[in-house]
Amino acid sequence: MHEYSIVMALIEQCEALAKQHQAIAVERVDIKVGILSGVEPSLLAQAFNTFKLDGICAKASLDMHIQPLVLQCNHCNTRSEQMHRVVLCPDCNSADTRVVDGEDMMLMQLEMDT
Repeated sequence: MHEYSIVMALIEQCEALAKQHQAIAVERVDIKVGILSGVEPSLLAQAFNTFKLDGICAKASLDMHIQPLVLQCNHCNTRSEQMHRVVLCPDCNSADTRVVDGEDMMLMQLEMDT
């Protein structure tokens, strides 16, 4: 399960940012998870709750914002959002599309107690 290694890196990033801002605790972690990121949200939440227990994130909540797949069609120039993993244009059914957003997982915001 690669979610464990992702969460470990996320917690390390949170700890580094908390130290940089002289925080004593992280209260909330907001992340964006793209549909095509390869991350399973439920497994990520489970891993976060497991690994946060021994550090500055012990009481932190994890708020996940699921980023839809944003496609730009090179054939009909339509821009669309989809909540499923299909890279075909919903207007013209072309496979000649470009992914604009929805492939990444990003730390968006931390709420810290200083």
